[in-house]
Amino acid sequence: MNATPIASNMRPRRTMLPMPLARSFVTVVFSTLVLLMICALYAPSSLSWGAMSGSLPFAAIIAIVGLGQLLVVQQGGFDLSLPGAVSLAVVVATHYPQQDDALLYQAVLISLGFALAAGFLNGILVSFFQLNAIIATIGTNALLYGAVFAVSGGVPSITTDLLANIAGGQLLGLPNSVIFALVAMAVVTFVLKKTVAGRRFEAIGANPRAGRAAGLRVRTHQTMAYVFAQLLYCVAGTLIAGITREPTAFQGDSLLLPSVAVVVLGGTSLLGGRGYPISTVIAAFFLNQLSQFALSVGVPFSAQTIIQALALGFGIGVYSIRWTVNLRKSTGTKKVEEQK
Repeated sequence: MNATPIASNMRPRRTMLPMPLARSFVTVVFSTLVLLMICALYAPSSLSWGAMSGSLPFAAIIAIVGLGQLLVVQQGGFDLSLPGAVSLAVVVATHYPQQDDALLYQAVLISLGFALAAGFLNGILVSFFQLNAIIATIGTNALLYGAVFAVSGGVPSITTDLLANIAGGQLLGLPNSVIFALVAMAVVTFVLKKTVAGRRFEAIGANPRAGRAAGLRVRTHQTMAYVFAQLLYCVAGTLIAGITREPTAFQGDSLLLPSVAVVVLGGTSLLGGRGYPISTVIAAFFLNQLSQFALSVGVPFSAQTIIQALALGFGIGVYSIRWTVNLRKSTGTKKVEEQK
């Protein structure tokens, strides 16, 4: 009997499979592409270069505050001190220098000091004193607005030329604020996904009790979530002070709902755990473009809050449905019926 020789050097081939994309990334990218196609058909003016260059800086602001809110949501909380934090950064960057470029760096340092203080206050109240995150951050927001009135008296001030050039300028045709947003996204993504501290941060957000049992510093990680969130709010407020020539003392009021909406649209669970910074930034562009589309088709500006609330509800609805399980159930039902 002749046996077929088998080469000793024959090895099974390794198939190089592409890394699976996160469901949140696929969902938000698909939704954005659909929205752009709808805009091209029914509101092409919203895709013009003039409209895009005017709206992209504000999309970048939403992305930055969304990244800050993302860190807090990953720890199962909400940061309602965002409006006061952004507004305080705005008034400090405009009122302290009094249009003197030489004093701008001092104003930025003061803003960072306020941000660190507010972040540690939130973190200590929530993680060490075990206060409800909503109640604690509302109290901090009241303190921040007290500082806003102390600095500005509720009166707007004109920004400095240097800050206007930095925040409102462009580099290679791209607004500088967008570059700040991309840098913030890259830093947050790297820390969360590529460092040990970031992986521990996500593990603690998913299950604080398990993290405590494993010997992780749960309270420290929770506190730092609020601290870094405040630093991102400070960056956003400083950019607003440069983009808007004469910003009001209440610029942060309109950013709270969008910050939560983009986190949800980005696929991050409101119960905490794993976060998706890239998807959050894309969701900020989606939400901003949705607002531009609504304005182009004649929806009044006063309805923007309703649109943002609908987007938030859409995100919760999409990610609440377990499509994979439903697909398996339907496939299994069909197979059973075919066997019968």
